[in-house]
Amino acid sequence: MNMKLTLLTALLCVLTTATPAADEPFRPEAGKFPPLEKAHTYRGELVFVDHPNRRGSLRVQGQGVFRRNDPHPFAMLPYGMVRYHGAPADLRDIPLGTVLHVRAYLPPDPKISSVPVLPVNNKDKDADHRRGVGVAPAENHVLLLEDEPSHCQREGMVWKLKELDIQSNEGMMIATREPKAGADGKTKEETLTFDAATRLWRGRECLSLADMISEGLWPASGKKSLDGQAVLLGITWKPTLGGVFTRFHISDIWLDDTAIQRAAHLQAETHKAFIRSRWVPGWVDAVEYGKFGRATVTATLFGGMDTSLYADFKKGSRVLMNGAENTLKHTEGGTSGPSQMASQGSILEVTDTSRDAPPLGSSGIQIRFETDLITEGIRPTRVVRIRPTNWPDFHMPREEYLDSGKFSHEDRFPTPAIFPQY
Repeated sequence: MNMKLTLLTALLCVLTTATPAADEPFRPEAGKFPPLEKAHTYRGELVFVDHPNRRGSLRVQGQGVFRRNDPHPFAMLPYGMVRYHGAPADLRDIPLGTVLHVRAYLPPDPKISSVPVLPVNNKDKDADHRRGVGVAPAENHVLLLEDEPSHCQREGMVWKLKELDIQSNEGMMIATREPKAGADGKTKEETLTFDAATRLWRGRECLSLADMISEGLWPASGKKSLDGQAVLLGITWKPTLGGVFTRFHISDIWLDDTAIQRAAHLQAETHKAFIRSRWVPGWVDAVEYGKFGRATVTATLFGGMDTSLYADFKKGSRVLMNGAENTLKHTEGGTSGPSQMASQGSILEVTDTSRDAPPLGSSGIQIRFETDLITEGIRPTRVVRIRPTNWPDFHMPREEYLDSGKFSHEDRFPTPAIFPQY
């Protein structure tokens, strides 16, 4: 009998201890890529960017009057990915006003969040009857930020153009976003605006509304059926007449595969040049310490970059590794650039599991290298920047490094007070 009571008491203790943990909201953990299914999904207009700190603000779409929604702060996770025109990008590449799709989580560590920390149920609150629910989600740490064509390509979607109506060099377009393989019965028609500044991409050409009219493809005035023409759209927002709650604007139309592939190629080249000058980000999985400063470091490279960048990490090649913070700023910049204080060594092993569908945020590529001088910032779960020694040795602009021991907490994470708490 006593044995049964003891077991029952132990079981109750376990259940009592486990219940609060089960009720805890999900937050990403250091050293682990979070599952995509745990992310909160929303979209909004990019209205502010602080690119050195990888953060900004979005006007999040809700059910109410879009223009009344206050800009909502967000921060990119260290492994958070940005995509623009179907290619890797940095926040600095995306024009203000672009409508972006978001996959985001609660702050991993609220104490060091670089944007305001909100109540965990904030996405369920009604801002008021004019703005609606969900316009200020607490999930403001972003895993994936992508523009409309990137989102459509990843999801296997296209826009089908139904009808246009042109008046005085501007007009309305009725369209549906639907699976490329065919409508699934869940599509809903949207009305979007376009004007004389809307760009139409056909092959290697960039056309305007005037060009479409002069070629006889679109009327100078009036309506025309477009018979479900499949395209990709670039979507922005601008003020709308007529008291419309929410109506988005078409900035670009890609009319064929060649056009969007060219846009993706140009954006990929921009990002490759950027990463070669700033180094590939990743985090440290393990450190095996030796004597007199020697160590063997295992690190995973973050995902979302062009494959040609990862291809330069080869067994036997030499690399440099520098500590970084969660905004991906180098800890060292100095008079001689980040290379001056970086750990150097040869790659002993490269493990590539990229074909096995690694979690979003990870490249699936892990390197193991040996250095004769390990530095303080290179510890398990810490974020680092890595580059092969055959890449150019660029020096960072001042806002992109921490300036060694001269920085303060406010330099590392400029106070979230720059953002209002709506």
